[in-house]
Formats: sequence, structure tokens, C-alpha cells
Amino acid sequence: MRTIILLVISNIFMTIAWYGHLKFKEVSLYKVILISWLIAFVEYCFQVPANRIGHATYSATQLKTIQEIISLIVFSVFSILYLKEEFKWNYLVGFIFIILAVFFIFKKW
Repeated sequence: MRTIILLVISNIFMTIAWYGHLKFKEVSLYKVILISWLIAFVEYCFQVPANRIGHATYSATQLKTIQEIISLIVFSVFSILYLKEEFKWNYLVGFIFIILAVFFIFKKW
């Protein structure tokens, strides 16, 4: 559970670093890059321990898959609440296919 919590926190910071500046287009690009890198540093402070702790239980592929699912959920919430973008039906269909991918990655064959 610690791994999941750390990954959620890390993804919140990374989403802010990557997309938070989209509401501040008047800010110069070099300032946005610098601020994004500072936020990304905080993200790494959660991501690296999450992977280190999680690798005791999950394979690297499974960790990456968990991270991607969390990333999509965090981004979807962020884009709806912060960027005020619409969540379209085709996004849901795409996410369903990704969930199918998770099934195949975690299934013991």
C-alpha cells in the first residue's frame, strides 16, 4: 500500500509539473521550465522510494503498469477540475483497453 500511496503523490506532482503551466501562457517559457523542474524534483522524491519499496513485491513491468494507471487517473481528474476540459467517451474506451492490458500483465500464466 505504501507503494501505491507514494505513486499517487508522485503523479500528482508530475502532473502539475507537466501540465499546470498551461493556465499561465503569459509566463515566459524559461520560467515555466525552471518551476516545472523544481516540482519534478519533489515528484522524484516520492517516485524513487515508491519503486524501491514496490520492487520487493512487484516486477519493474508491474510497477510501471501501476504507475501508468495512477497517472491516467490523476491526469483525468486534473484535466477536468483544473484545466476544465471535458472527459469524452473515447477516453473511457481507451482506458478500458488499458485496464485489459493490466489484466494481461498481472495474470499469472
